[in-house]
Amino acid sequence: LANGCCVSSSAVAAAEIFKMAASTEAPEPWYLALLGFAEHFRTSSPPKIRLCVHCLQAVFQFKPPPRVEARTHLQLGSVLYRHTKNSELAQTHLEKAVSSSHSISQFEDVKFEAASILSEFYCQQNLVDSAKPVLRKAIQISQQTPYWHCRLLFQLAQLHALEKDLVSACDLLGVGAEYARVMGSEYTRALFLLSKGMLLLMERKLSEVHPLLTLCGTIVENWQGNPIQKESLRVFFLVLQVTHYLDAGQVQLNPYGLIIGNHSSLPLAAQRAHVCVTVMHSMQAGYLEKAQKYTDKALMQLEKLKMLDSSPILSTFQVILLEHIIMCRLVTGHKATALQEISQVCQLCQQSPRLFTNHVAQLHTLLGLYCISVNCMDNAEAQFTAALQMTTHQELWTFIVTNLASVYIREGNRHQELYSLLERINPDHNFPVSSHCLRAAAFYIRGLLSFFQGRYNEAKRFLRETLKMSNAEDLNRLTACSLVLLGHIFFVLGNHRESNNMVVPAMQLASKIPDMSVQLWSSALLKDLNKACGNTMDAHEAAQMHQNFSQQLLQDHIAACSLPEHNLISWTDGLPPGQFQPQNGPTTSLASLL
Repeated sequence: LANGCCVSSSAVAAAEIFKMAASTEAPEPWYLALLGFAEHFRTSSPPKIRLCVHCLQAVFQFKPPPRVEARTHLQLGSVLYRHTKNSELAQTHLEKAVSSSHSISQFEDVKFEAASILSEFYCQQNLVDSAKPVLRKAIQISQQTPYWHCRLLFQLAQLHALEKDLVSACDLLGVGAEYARVMGSEYTRALFLLSKGMLLLMERKLSEVHPLLTLCGTIVENWQGNPIQKESLRVFFLVLQVTHYLDAGQVQLNPYGLIIGNHSSLPLAAQRAHVCVTVMHSMQAGYLEKAQKYTDKALMQLEKLKMLDSSPILSTFQVILLEHIIMCRLVTGHKATALQEISQVCQLCQQSPRLFTNHVAQLHTLLGLYCISVNCMDNAEAQFTAALQMTTHQELWTFIVTNLASVYIREGNRHQELYSLLERINPDHNFPVSSHCLRAAAFYIRGLLSFFQGRYNEAKRFLRETLKMSNAEDLNRLTACSLVLLGHIFFVLGNHRESNNMVVPAMQLASKIPDMSVQLWSSALLKDLNKACGNTMDAHEAAQMHQNFSQQLLQDHIAACSLPEHNLISWTDGLPPGQFQPQNGPTTSLASLL
């Protein structure tokens, strides 16, 4: 938000010249000429930065008055910082701009812009401890200048947030919200409160998020201002609201929650955030084709934007979208495509140390899910174990543990490790997170274990609990998995009628998602069920479906395991490999997919 408020030093200079012209301090002709030449060279196509810098440096040869000297230091520092690699000279001019403008009265724009850009420069040079006092001092003396006071508060809050000091960041945003209220700016107040809500979501302080979002909703609806700004606020609010529900594992929302007007007129960050949340919502609800459609569209737009703008937020949105679509592809039977997209995430993260640090645990988690899909259980265990060591995020940790438990169940000989994990994700007692979805998944894992152990009544209890929770929040994939497993239990118990009542809706739901593995499982059960009931025609039809699903999965399995990127399953430490050796073919089979 702070960057979005940026005022160029040329605009500051123009405003200052106007003030001088209106007073007795008429600007010298030499100054106007040099400034005009500097701006001409800066805005040339391509920019002629060296000549622009020479023109600005020439100003000092005339021993200019203090205001012109301070402003020129700001202009030089800004140009050198943004357009050259001469960081030492940029720092010198920016520091002189801050120190020389401090004692000049009625010079707020130069004074505060210099502080803002110098702090930004310090952060880029990893001198965060130098940036903080500059911003704090500027905030202290800017209370009579609302625009700069708010912008500097946002900037310092952003700095604390980047350092993971979310408490200090929230405190500053709270101060900003109260200041905006006193100044009568409800738009700015909403921005501060929504930003605070975003950080509270990051801190998992869900109990504080709800009343804050309720207040924000009232402010946004009641604010009468620029329609595009109002729509931007509304998008920001809705993105946070839906994310709040998704964090709690609650997918069933107000049906109008994600319906927004013509969001082509919104700021690009708001558009991308809206698409990201729509993808998350569609995926959790099990509408995977819809999630894939939105993601493919958004990724194409992001690629176009990255050609025009190198903003890090674009890469962040790209990685988030890819992480979600990879999980969709694994479910829908497109493992080869998912693997190539995992490799793409690796390449994006290698370009940014911060991006890699923030997403390395997710990368290993995705590789673990891929390993399960191609039946490489030892590699899946290694990937999930690596991911657990690299995350402190409670929801991600619970997601990883749940999937690692499913690996141990399938291996069948890891009882001690399995029971240790299950104690930590007990859905009946002290479940580690508030997520409705993850708690429902934990019940399913317990039902799956009881099924494999032949404790069918216990399995039914856990699965019915999963069904109750997943139906309440439209978690379609969990519903389909629970129905087909219940159908399998009833089939084993000889209750063919009840088995059919479970498997048929499971197949319908799996086809709607679509979930290839559940369709394969359901068609195998329908084949055996109809055969046992003497329904020859239906049994033949189910057998044909099963054969078709098997062939599709087998072809995708072979394609994925033959890719050079398949070697990523062996990466568990450090940076991902940059190049891959070709594969001779799959080393695993489809034998245990059912």
